[in-house]
Amino acid sequence: MIRTGKQYMEDLRDGRTIFINGEKITDHVDHPAFRNAIRSVANLYDYKIQHTDKMTFTTEAGEQMSLYWQLPSTPEQLIARGYAAYEWAKQTVGWLGRSPDYTSSALAGMLTHIELFESYSQERADALRNYFAYASKNDLYLAYALISPQGDRSKTPGGHDKNIYHALGVVEKNAEGIIVRGAKMLATGAVLADEVLVGTTKPLKKDLDERYALSFAMPLNTKGIKIISRRSYEFGANPTDYPLSSRFDENDSMLYFDDVLVPWERVFVFEDIEMCSKQTESTATEILMDIQSLARYAVKLHFLAGLAQVMAETNGVCEYPAVKESLAQLACYAMNIEGLFKSVLHCPKVHNGFCLPDKTMLYTYRVISQSMYPNVLETIRKLAGGGVLMLPSSAADLEDDEILSVIEKTQYSSIASPVERVRLMKLVWDAVGSECASRHHQYELFYAGAPYQTLGRLYGQYDWESSRELVERIKKL
Repeated sequence: MIRTGKQYMEDLRDGRTIFINGEKITDHVDHPAFRNAIRSVANLYDYKIQHTDKMTFTTEAGEQMSLYWQLPSTPEQLIARGYAAYEWAKQTVGWLGRSPDYTSSALAGMLTHIELFESYSQERADALRNYFAYASKNDLYLAYALISPQGDRSKTPGGHDKNIYHALGVVEKNAEGIIVRGAKMLATGAVLADEVLVGTTKPLKKDLDERYALSFAMPLNTKGIKIISRRSYEFGANPTDYPLSSRFDENDSMLYFDDVLVPWERVFVFEDIEMCSKQTESTATEILMDIQSLARYAVKLHFLAGLAQVMAETNGVCEYPAVKESLAQLACYAMNIEGLFKSVLHCPKVHNGFCLPDKTMLYTYRVISQSMYPNVLETIRKLAGGGVLMLPSSAADLEDDEILSVIEKTQYSSIASPVERVRLMKLVWDAVGSECASRHHQYELFYAGAPYQTLGRLYGQYDWESSRELVERIKKL
């Protein structure tokens, strides 16, 4: 039931269609744009096998499965789930935002509220239940595609009269299933995943946008699915110059569905705007996914704090009071998120016998994380100064004796060799200044929605009545 890294890579040789750099490729496992990221994921699968005691659970039928497929029915199971996500995040220092434990958690969150689907349609509920059994048994890696292309955002998808299939929508339905056409973004990790879970989060208008109100899952090698990749940060990146970009670029893609047949057994919501919203907002989909997000973000902040401290130490400024203040601020950010992570795991809410995270606390994390990350990057940039700009052009410079002799005279540190210092500062730049770093900045700002959306959700979820009662108590004195 638990895949090895080798099995995972072999399963990816499925003939899917990917477009990148003007090229159409159908075997991407060894392609220089994707091969290292794929192997980083393979290492996660192998790590899980090496640590089954904390990464897996045994079902009542005696089957061993990854913990992210478990529906937590006790506080201990919720805690185990969180720490498994934390351990996996440590393997990539939080740089894989949507590792295999992310979208699988979305499915698990839907299953904890299966009664919602049953009240909507018994057939769709059965399809979801059966697909969850299939995906968990095969330990599938799922990507997630919820957003319609931006286009003219003053209109809902149905308002694009000249191009009603700008966004993914139903073309027709028949006895076999539905035929869909159009695009979805941002399918982060689509080049790494086995299948994609499709949904929608954009507000839709009743009696206009029903054709876009869909939820389903399909293999990424399905005929008619075209994966349009953004630029690969891994492509041509030397690990010495770009230690993060070259290993952990999970890639983001636009998916285009060119009249794809989706069988009914894989359709979970069909032409129902209200149910599309309920699928995420009224289930544990978001909150179980956010356990992974919160664990990953905590690890990432600890990594960045450690990177800043090592850099300051290497530059001989670690004992300066102003530098200590900056490093302490980074430590504060990391511990803030660490505290939220542990609180979420240890203060569950119960629904249908399942122990689930507190939604208010997770919405709080989303808001804090968006405002925090730019401050983290700015703090590290200030500590780095010109040190990340005076670096040799590439790893090839370290192999040229004449250039190396100059590097050894100029890249000075009391505690590290010149080459070690160069490697460290290259890592710092890849974390805060490279194109991959800029993508991560954008990701942390928007992966959970725009700031006005995350703030709106928190406003709607917060217990204002309890706060108002405190005010009333003082007013009556």
